[in-house]
Amino acid sequence: MTSVASLPGPALQASKAALNAALATNQVKEKEKESNGKAEEGDSLEPGEIQEVDMQAQAEQIRTVFNDPMNFNVKHPLYSPWTLWFDSPMTKGRNLPQTPMSSFPQTPIPQTPGGIATMGTATGWMEDIKRVISFDSVEEFWGMYNNIVPPSHLPQKANYYLFKEGIIPAWEDEANKNGGKWSIQLPREKNRSRVDEMWLYTMLAAIGETFDPLLVNTESSESPPESLITGVIVSTRPQFYRLSIWTRTAPSLTPGEDDELRERIEGIGRHFKTNVLGYSDSQKLAGPLATEVEFLSHKDSEKKGKQAKKITV
Repeated sequence: MTSVASLPGPALQASKAALNAALATNQVKEKEKESNGKAEEGDSLEPGEIQEVDMQAQAEQIRTVFNDPMNFNVKHPLYSPWTLWFDSPMTKGRNLPQTPMSSFPQTPIPQTPGGIATMGTATGWMEDIKRVISFDSVEEFWGMYNNIVPPSHLPQKANYYLFKEGIIPAWEDEANKNGGKWSIQLPREKNRSRVDEMWLYTMLAAIGETFDPLLVNTESSESPPESLITGVIVSTRPQFYRLSIWTRTAPSLTPGEDDELRERIEGIGRHFKTNVLGYSDSQKLAGPLATEVEFLSHKDSEKKGKQAKKITV
């Protein structure tokens, strides 16, 4: 299993954020268990007597994935559960899906109110997309990652979609319909050696909730704001790769309106460009088959030409 400690820069930062959130959650649960345990044992203690706990013995029994990659007994929960989806020309119109997973069973796509059954135009497309696996811990993420084909080895016109559990990777989903996406398009041949790590860092930043500056900089954990991120996508095309980050809302781009939201959205784009993809803030990326890191609302994505309003960083 891949060791997080050996990861470079952006990946390490994002993974640490995921682990910190997980450990904080574990600490709360452990305190609750400790309180409940003391309450249950209270009748056997004399007045004023303090229950002794052998902390060293307890610590020695804990094995994380970093102590023992194969026989760990503690998992680090993520802030949100996630689902990996996949489609490619091989999956279209086939009853027996061929996904790039070798070790994980597939789960059926949910047919719930507000889901695929009521998506209208998305229904036909969603019949070809395959729900691969859901996970809610750091360990399960690495297990998933180490058992999928990397983007550089996927066939042309294939896509990975990593979305929060319960959100379908389609514009029509309730969580996506008013949102948009940050994306970058990169020439395929020049970036074949980099696209795998770019996708890994993008996923780590997503599950570690480091994209949204309001979540990263908030001081209170009692009522954290809702994350703007709904999912991330990597797409392989004959001449380029595309990486995308989907958000649940999009600013109007009218001067004087939605200034706070626009600042928050722009913060996501800058983090994507500099900390995840590794480019400098002022670096120009557009060129043949390449785009800048740019944001477009889903509604504007249906427009063509100059009517579509973009934000670039």
